Amino acid sequence: MVDQRGYVAKSGTGLCWRTSYWTPAMAIEECDPDLIPKVVAAAKPAPAPAPAPAAATPKPAAQKITLAADTLFDFDKATLRPEGVRALDDLLFRIKDITPEVIIAVGHADRFGSDGYNQTLSEKRAATVKDYMIGKGVEANRIHTEGKGETQPVTKADQCQGAKSKKVIECLQPDRRVEIEVVGTKTAN
Repeated sequence: MVDQRGYVAKSGTGLCWRTSYWTPAMAIEECDPDLIPKVVAAAKPAPAPAPAPAAATPKPAAQKITLAADTLFDFDKATLRPEGVRALDDLLFRIKDITPEVIIAVGHADRFGSDGYNQTLSEKRAATVKDYMIGKGVEANRIHTEGKGETQPVTKADQCQGAKSKKVIECLQPDRRVEIEVVGTKTAN
């Protein structure tokens, strides 16, 4: 028996006191050394197995890639050119080690054409990129598309001035683009 102070209660001759409620499960080393190994061995839990080596935690990865629309598409078109197919294949190769959470394809257009026309064209370009990626095995529900029309030009207002001409169309090329953002988890190599 252990008293309130945590000391083992003993008689004047050094024998351990036990109450009427004592059981072998209450044995202590100092008083019952022959009971401890049996009780402890039965009550002692098996040692925990060594933890398995921690798997490499996947790293979040995000990549934003801008592909020029004139590489992907002809001027005023939403059909992939052979160069566009190669550019998308290259993109898919570069992100092969990423398990995508979401892929966002955003189409853009230059200032030529009405706002409505350019909005529709930019949406069609983004949809064409999505369709191609789905055809290459990317899950459709992972790809989100949108079109920005001519609302987010890369060129400055004082650049590319003048009426529609070959020179101005070439100058506005940076505005005709598809931006693709891939957000996902990088898999271990």
